[in-house]
Amino acid sequence: MRIALLGTRGIPAHYGGFETFAEELSTRLALIGHSVAVYCRERPQESPWRGVELRYLPTIRHKYFDTLAHTGLSTLHLLFHRSDVALYCNAANAIFTILPRLAGIPVVLNVDGIERKRKKWNRLAKAWYLVSEKLATFLPNEVVTDAQAIADYYHERYRKRTHFIPYGAETGKAETHDVLRTLALEPGRYFLYVSRMEPENHALEVRQAFEQVKTGMKLALIGDAPYAADYIRQVRATADPRIVMPGAIYGRGYQELGSHCFAYIHATTVGGTHPALIEAMGRGALVLYRDTAENIEVAHEAGIPFGEDDLAGKIDQVLAMSEEERNVFRRRAVERVRQRYSWDAVTADYDRLFRKLAPPHAAQARRRVGVDN
Repeated sequence: MRIALLGTRGIPAHYGGFETFAEELSTRLALIGHSVAVYCRERPQESPWRGVELRYLPTIRHKYFDTLAHTGLSTLHLLFHRSDVALYCNAANAIFTILPRLAGIPVVLNVDGIERKRKKWNRLAKAWYLVSEKLATFLPNEVVTDAQAIADYYHERYRKRTHFIPYGAETGKAETHDVLRTLALEPGRYFLYVSRMEPENHALEVRQAFEQVKTGMKLALIGDAPYAADYIRQVRATADPRIVMPGAIYGRGYQELGSHCFAYIHATTVGGTHPALIEAMGRGALVLYRDTAENIEVAHEAGIPFGEDDLAGKIDQVLAMSEEERNVFRRRAVERVRQRYSWDAVTADYDRLFRKLAPPHAAQARRRVGVDN
């Protein structure tokens, strides 16, 4: 099939969860024989990349218009460069899904979490997300939710049944330590936090909680955000020499950080399933996670939950544990990812959904090349 993916910043992934998802899914779909195109906002890589066509289009660099401007332009391009099926990411883009659908291109929309709850949005943006939630229930052909809690929300509020397909992660550790040496971190001697530096991801609260703990270990706060300069300044306003804040780190360096941390802290409260949490679990990290429904769904008994005001106490708790007690949680985390969050299983679920929606000529082409067998 010819598959187009719209609504993210593009690949290779250098931003957040949707970009990681776009990279992992598109490259795996290409490996099993599909022709995949991802619409991108920047040009860090020549096309094709790992078997995926990269379509670069301009955007408006603005907090409130970046996503909508690029997705709108990408949609117009798609209408003249047809695919057998289109996958849109982000509920805010629901309005655009009607155009390819009217043109005969089946559309799937991954709505992510309940985005209107993010503190960075003003009233107008939150209203747009609320309207988009409703539009998502009838404009695209199918809706995908990446967390059961979000699927339940759409069913209870809108009586909309969605396809639950989670994110995925690989298991196993990176053996190298290059980025650790660069940041003066010792393996097993630092807590790790990774997320976009935005208020609902609570980097500031993590930093403040860690400052209350007496330990010789360090805290590595990894992340950045394009429109959150004031908040990032607040996070960086510390005199604690144990806290390391190098900005965003991707690729091999990110894998190394997750592989060799003493524990990983996941403090995000808005969104669906968060790739950073699953990835940390897959690398065998001891996970402390904020006790939201979505995070509990992912980590369950494979991590240690914390509430709004007790992170410092939970950090003290894991420091006081025996190594064997900590290793129990680490083993549970890896096993949970193996059982529930395999990228191959995620790809297979999307492949089945796309096959169901693709027009007859695509199915005939699959039979000719033996894909259906």
